[in-house]
Amino acid sequence: MTVSKMTWRPQYRSSKFRHVFGKAATKENCYDGVPITRSVHDNHFCAVNPRFIAVITECAGGGAFLVLSVHHTGKVDPLHPKVSGHRGNVLDIKWNPFNDFCIASCSEDSTVKVWDIPPHGVLKNLTVPWKELQGHSRRVGLIEWHPTANNVLFSTGYDYQVMIWNLDSPEAVIKNPVRTISHHTDVVLSMSFNTDGSRLATSCKDKKIRVLEPRTGNLLQEANCKNHKASKVLFLGNLKMLLSTGSSRWNHRQMALWDQEDLDVPLLQEDLDGSSGVLFPFYDPDTHMLYIAGKGDGNIRYYEISSEKPYMHFLTEYRSHTPQKGMGIMPKRGLDVSSCEVFRFYKLVTIKALIEPLSMIVPRRSESYQDDIYPMTAASAAAMSAEEWLSGIDKGPLLQSLKPGSRVPDSYPELSSGLGSKGLGNSLGTRRSQSRPGQLQLAYIQDQLGNKECRSKTSVSNGQDPTLCSPPKTENELRLKFHKQQEEIRRLREMLNQRDVRIKQLELEINNVRNSQDSH
Repeated sequence: MTVSKMTWRPQYRSSKFRHVFGKAATKENCYDGVPITRSVHDNHFCAVNPRFIAVITECAGGGAFLVLSVHHTGKVDPLHPKVSGHRGNVLDIKWNPFNDFCIASCSEDSTVKVWDIPPHGVLKNLTVPWKELQGHSRRVGLIEWHPTANNVLFSTGYDYQVMIWNLDSPEAVIKNPVRTISHHTDVVLSMSFNTDGSRLATSCKDKKIRVLEPRTGNLLQEANCKNHKASKVLFLGNLKMLLSTGSSRWNHRQMALWDQEDLDVPLLQEDLDGSSGVLFPFYDPDTHMLYIAGKGDGNIRYYEISSEKPYMHFLTEYRSHTPQKGMGIMPKRGLDVSSCEVFRFYKLVTIKALIEPLSMIVPRRSESYQDDIYPMTAASAAAMSAEEWLSGIDKGPLLQSLKPGSRVPDSYPELSSGLGSKGLGNSLGTRRSQSRPGQLQLAYIQDQLGNKECRSKTSVSNGQDPTLCSPPKTENELRLKFHKQQEEIRRLREMLNQRDVRIKQLELEINNVRNSQDSH
């Protein structure tokens, strides 16, 4: 197999993303006065979800990070409370993809801690975590959540081990991971999952890229390319390809594209420039767009990826004069679809102590919802439990529409919790079920349908927090109670929407079971 070189000749090809442009937020919509960490680690240092933005900060003694509401723009109070339970510098933070109030952090103190963030943000210093994971013998540099299983966390550190943790364990301090992967001979520089979490790709300081089966730890593929020293690796959605960024033999910054089933020779290799900063790759599987942001650069290159040669099509480049130290990424469900925003970065600008939101926008004249640029995307609900994943099941992510007013899919345990992980719940809950439906399944679905209607009524009537009944005595209490009421109203609306969707799903399943019985 020969390595193909990209052509930089203008490509006159039809693409709805050819004119995507970057739009930086105005000064009042940035986060100003943030004491961004001075750590030299090549991590993002920032994590974002539709409610909060978290950033690792510089502090004396121990390690801390700041959690702000995404709407809390402008000047940040220098005395703003922090999450400060680590004894060493915090090196990485990641929000739980299925819980906007749960964030994991890892540190030089050799621990991983998982935190519950209060609904209204961090109002006082948070020092006691929900879970503490003690298994690494040296500092922990990277953490990653499983993309479809709930409460499964991966961590890796300077002991060269990748550890898998089940956070459904009842202990507050978990000392034994469910599995330890020991294939690496040096520090792991990055980890990336494919869409359903059945493959884990890692890049390592020993210059090798590995593809692993994360549940068993089996090594499936290994690349040892002498012409490409990879620092970051990324699965490109369902394209069955990997992208790595790193440096060439002559220390030019370089990216390479690989077939995930054959890592002997890259499909494509391209030198970018002679700068020294690490290249952070970001991929949007919905638009097939790849963004390359260099640490210390002010620019972001973006490309469109296809499954056929030449695989990668350069679109254009966003340029600015402010260098980025790290980047946070807003999940798709937090984007502004009314302005045709398809991606949003949060640039950490250390020299200005600033976090600058940067929106990537598809120019459209119509202000209506654009279905063609917003396909169904990963939802905020887990496809399965940690126990199901550990038992050997793989499921793709649950999907949701970004159209305003659309409903979020129900999470995994509705049927399986009643029948156990090996019972009928699994056969009904998975689309790939091949078991023949019977009378017991029909009775169970009808029972679930009845329970749903009853529970939705009682949930609404009893959902009111009794503490909201006492009158507030100060302005601060009044504000807190107002926010609590708004949150409760939003939660009840979401619950009703989810119940309606689930009732319709169960009715359809009843009809399917009846039809299949009639055919037999």
